Amino acid sequence: MAVTDKRVAVVTGASRGAGAGIARALGSYGMRVYVTGRAETVGEAKGWDGAALPGTVHSTAAEVTAAGGEGIAVRCDHGDDNQVAALFDQIQRESGRLDILVNNATMIHPELISPKPFWEKELAAVGILDVGLRSAYVASWYAAKMMVEQGSGLIAFGSSFGANCYMHGPGYGAQKAGIDKFAHDMQHDFAETGVNAVSIWMGPLRTERALMAAEVHPEQYEEIMKVAENPEYTGHLLQALSVSPDIGKYAGKTLVGAELGVELGIPDDGEYRISHREMLGGPPERSKAVIY
Repeated sequence: MAVTDKRVAVVTGASRGAGAGIARALGSYGMRVYVTGRAETVGEAKGWDGAALPGTVHSTAAEVTAAGGEGIAVRCDHGDDNQVAALFDQIQRESGRLDILVNNATMIHPELISPKPFWEKELAAVGILDVGLRSAYVASWYAAKMMVEQGSGLIAFGSSFGANCYMHGPGYGAQKAGIDKFAHDMQHDFAETGVNAVSIWMGPLRTERALMAAEVHPEQYEEIMKVAENPEYTGHLLQALSVSPDIGKYAGKTLVGAELGVELGIPDDGEYRISHREMLGGPPERSKAVIY
């Protein structure tokens, strides 16, 4: 087994979008970042209008390296447990450690943002509960085994205000609410292990897909894009959390990224982003009850 002195992260679903941005940000701190996704050729993924989306696992890995880290591309379908198992076997074999897991992989159906009720969308849209919710549990299960053994690590879930308000329909909302609860309940299990879990609500992001959506649905996205976060922002917040001596203050919680940035003194490209809490609501209070 090889062991690296570099801190090691894995970002799932990082061919483009939020995942690619988070991976680039972590790379800027000199980390070895495993970049997972299905796209190995530009055009394998499509935008809302059917146009080819840029980005592959290989291009993101190259960007991680260019940012000062070491990007390692791994083609992985997070709907296939065997491929996920192979991913973590590779990390163990090549690096011997894992410091950060970012659960970002999410199935995005072409009708996700269509303003119509769920039964008028294709049933395939339910796939977000497979790759997005179940897949995050599976990746966390493998990561937890490595992290608990080494006595440290951070498991993060990329979430949104859709966990609380109506956003993109019930499937999207259930997925986001579910991963928030993962962070809370996993933290209970991580007590005294040195491993922590958090879920972060990202605001609107200036991703490739969002920019296309703004062209397809300008009435929905024109104002949103004016206050959108850069996709790297959450990566900088997670890096700060992962090394913070006050990590216990945040462990197990659902955090609003914009609010966390203000608290930690980390702006996004020189600006502190607005929270959206007043309009969209905030994370719910969790009961302290424990029932086995």
